[in-house]
Amino acid sequence: MEKSSYIMESCDEVKRLETKTGSSAVQEQACWAGLKPGMRVADIGCGSGKTSSYLKEITGVTGEVLGIDRSSDRISFARENYSGDGISFVERDIYQDLSDLGQFDFIWVRFFLEYHRKSQFDLVEKLSKLLSPEGILCLIDLDHNSMNHYGHSARLKNAIESSIAALEKDADFDPYAGRRLYSHMFDLQLENIDIHVGAHHLIFGELKEGEEFNWLQKVAVAGRDSGYDYPDYPGGFEEFYLDCRKFFQDPRRFTYTPLIICRGSRGADSVNVE
Repeated sequence: MEKSSYIMESCDEVKRLETKTGSSAVQEQACWAGLKPGMRVADIGCGSGKTSSYLKEITGVTGEVLGIDRSSDRISFARENYSGDGISFVERDIYQDLSDLGQFDFIWVRFFLEYHRKSQFDLVEKLSKLLSPEGILCLIDLDHNSMNHYGHSARLKNAIESSIAALEKDADFDPYAGRRLYSHMFDLQLENIDIHVGAHHLIFGELKEGEEFNWLQKVAVAGRDSGYDYPDYPGGFEEFYLDCRKFFQDPRRFTYTPLIICRGSRGADSVNVE
């Protein structure tokens, strides 16, 4: 598998993850996928650990959640802020062997595959081998990620789409990861596959708390590092950034991103063959 770098890596990434993660959406999605009390859970790409803590609330006192991330800074933050009875965190590279972590009743992969375009299927296959018999794999990702807006100029539209295309080409980013989730599970012959489609980003009117920071942080980090040179903006990236900020602060604008959730389970009689 070809390893990718994380395009949102920055000193403010923990803050962004903490700001954007809400309990109600996480718990609703996890319960829909089949998470229940007493399950052993792996949270892949757990980031700051906040999502792991919401999963632990569902598993209850008899459940266990293990957050896995390759960032030492984020794992340190998660351990300091969310470790406790039945919830722990390990710094591991998802591309390496994880079999020593044991089997899991529920594996949660949310907003992770979008950063691993070339290795998506291989990673899903690898994770499926960590499922216990009848264990559930839950994949969640976006489609047309950061691309669906109305009310912006043709210049801004072109710059957004071109910078995302540059990230797709050179940084292993997949703005269409969501639409691929079902096929990954189908090709692995998982059972009881089901799909739910909804909205993740849904922004209209006055900005809600945290929305501006989340979006502008995406622009500031991924947009700046995309390699695109913003030829329609004489002031380059900085002028593009200001145009983005003006657009998001306009209560007339409309922004949404489709969210696709896919769940599937390993057969009771399945045997892992390496």
